[in-house]
Amino acid sequence: MHKSHLEPVRERLAKANVKPLVSAILPDGRIVETLYDSDKGETRFCIGNEDRWEIAKDVRMNGHTAVPYSPQNNLVQNEIVLFPSAIEEYGTEESLVSEIQSFIHRYVDVSPHFEQVASYYVLFTWVYDAFNELPYLRARGDYGSGKTRFLLTIGSLCYKPIFASGASTVSPLFRMLDTFRGTLIIDECDFRWSDERAELVKILNNGNARGFPVLRSETTPQKEFNPRAYSVFGPKLVATRGHFEDQALESRFLTEEMGVHPLRHDVPINLPNGHREEACHLRNKLLLFRLRNRHKKPILDGLMERSIEPRLQQVFAPLLSMVKSPESREALKKLARGYHQDLLTERGLGVEAQVLEVIRDLLAGGQERITVKDVSQLFSDRFGDEHDRKITSKWIGSIIRRKLRLSTHKSNGVFVLSTSAISKSIQLLGEKYGVSVNPNILSHRTSKPSTTSGK
Repeated sequence: MHKSHLEPVRERLAKANVKPLVSAILPDGRIVETLYDSDKGETRFCIGNEDRWEIAKDVRMNGHTAVPYSPQNNLVQNEIVLFPSAIEEYGTEESLVSEIQSFIHRYVDVSPHFEQVASYYVLFTWVYDAFNELPYLRARGDYGSGKTRFLLTIGSLCYKPIFASGASTVSPLFRMLDTFRGTLIIDECDFRWSDERAELVKILNNGNARGFPVLRSETTPQKEFNPRAYSVFGPKLVATRGHFEDQALESRFLTEEMGVHPLRHDVPINLPNGHREEACHLRNKLLLFRLRNRHKKPILDGLMERSIEPRLQQVFAPLLSMVKSPESREALKKLARGYHQDLLTERGLGVEAQVLEVIRDLLAGGQERITVKDVSQLFSDRFGDEHDRKITSKWIGSIIRRKLRLSTHKSNGVFVLSTSAISKSIQLLGEKYGVSVNPNILSHRTSKPSTTSGK
């Protein structure tokens, strides 16, 4: 047998200056995307833009020839990563969104409003790389609530979906995300061990904004330490049973609560054979949507009310930019307002809001000099029964300084809250934690010098 027949495929490709490619945007603006025809067992490239496109076996770029991943690749053959099979016309954008929503409605039982949100999210995934920030989509519920169906149905329509349940551990996800740059579809329950969950949280924390890769320790064959940065930026569909402890991470999700009402009678218990083919046809249409819309610069300014939490503005603005219908846009804004109110309510139940409420009431009582001990004593009287721990001035002081970011200074052996810090911050803190603050309670403090007597 000839020696070349015995060489690994990768070595032969390297010698021929041929490299595998999933997708790319060429210098002239043309988009390159992988097509996979499972019936023919072949992969090809679609190369083009909104006006013209062609199907090709390879493409010349950056001084080398790029070829699509082999149809025998395990990730392709086992449908862990899904691609379109061809290009299909979709008509108008409104009809495409309607077709996506009808597909979701047939196979998943979610609220009508979330059907619409999910439909636009699918559309968004096909042009997500034109944005710098993005939200995640989540189904939350117990076993048997329909979370897996949620992932399979909505995920099958997204841009280059990567089904993480096909991976035995979380470690391949970094390479898969970096290579395929698609939509991660992940069941958080698949990763039970603490170290795997920690790795998953890294992906979720770094993956919603461009420019925050995850560093992984790797070594060369010569045992030289050579860390590599993996890009994890991209849309994600997640199923969880509960909340994430990190509130910043929680705020990145658009969440549907599953299993809160009986399953609709028209939703099939088992997915029919036509589900897979329907999803493929929709991906084909969505590919054409990408060719026609990826080059358009998104307009994000002015889409959200400034009163909405900044993180929620960051989450909702990309989706709103995809919505053309005024009714649909207003419905999405209404959802954002609901999330904002839920966030205020949740913060209002926390210890930070309780401490802020005590400080507000001490101010309203006309007390000119507020010490940490004053706050601690009133807090203990009012909320002590709600906490399992001992209420100490040290604990309350740490909340004032580290959580509320209000400065204190020591005067005659006691810690006193800074009058200037309170005046500048309490109004904003009240808005953040849902604590009503009357601006008049500050007027007398700005007109009188603060007293630092130790009495």
